[in-house]
Amino acid sequence: MAPKTKKSLTESFVESQLWRSIFRHGYADNSRNRALGVLSNVWLHLHPVRLPLHAVRVRYTWCMGGITFLMYLITVVTGVVLMFYYRPVGEYAYADIKYLQHDVPFGMIMRNMHRWAAHAMVISVWLHMFRVFLTGSYKPPREFNWVVGVLLLTFTLLLSFTGYLLPWDQLAVWAVTVGTNMARATPMLGHEGPFAELVGVTSRYDARSALIGGSLVGPPALLRFYVLHCIFIPIVASVLMILHFWRIRKDGGISGPTSLAALEGSPIRSSESSSS
Repeated sequence: MAPKTKKSLTESFVESQLWRSIFRHGYADNSRNRALGVLSNVWLHLHPVRLPLHAVRVRYTWCMGGITFLMYLITVVTGVVLMFYYRPVGEYAYADIKYLQHDVPFGMIMRNMHRWAAHAMVISVWLHMFRVFLTGSYKPPREFNWVVGVLLLTFTLLLSFTGYLLPWDQLAVWAVTVGTNMARATPMLGHEGPFAELVGVTSRYDARSALIGGSLVGPPALLRFYVLHCIFIPIVASVLMILHFWRIRKDGGISGPTSLAALEGSPIRSSESSSS
């Protein structure tokens, strides 16, 4: 019996039940099914088949949405690397930061990449929201995606705030102390906020104590901020980003200018006008 060739082994594996249980096959290869395959796949759906002329112009979008997503990917990758050398414990957190910065090979550049990418993400997401507002991209039928974008802006700020405590130095502790003190004035949830008496919250059981795990910023607060910064907020933000990108395509791609006058200065349009 002749041994099986490499091609036959590949074909047998592709036609196996294991492969077909993961990758669906058997549909007709036509235009409709190919379009449905793209529309039902999040990753393939990120890039549309066609782009309007204004969508590729830098001075219309400023590329702030893509830059924000790029900064997020950099913070995720560098953050995972930093997690190998960091322990969210009051006795070791500050020492781990010093060890990472001065003893770990390329530790300083890795931490600085994480830090500056986080700062750039905050700046770029604000500019992106500003651009969306100026171009009227929040108007129907895009109002739902505008709300998703506002939530992403909020989670971006929360990512920056929760990461501020992790170095566990004096600057971080007292800055977070000031920041979390504002939670005491949260309506109905803070013991110093409006309607606190109706709910019955106290200084021991309110929004601030739930956030830091006590009455003072200590090791419990460090652990909670670490979980929020590395697990909870990134997962929620990633889901919202997928929803945000998907809605952009479902709403017809990047929103267009309110009139064709914005495209009059385009070199492509000028060349078309001269040729006609």
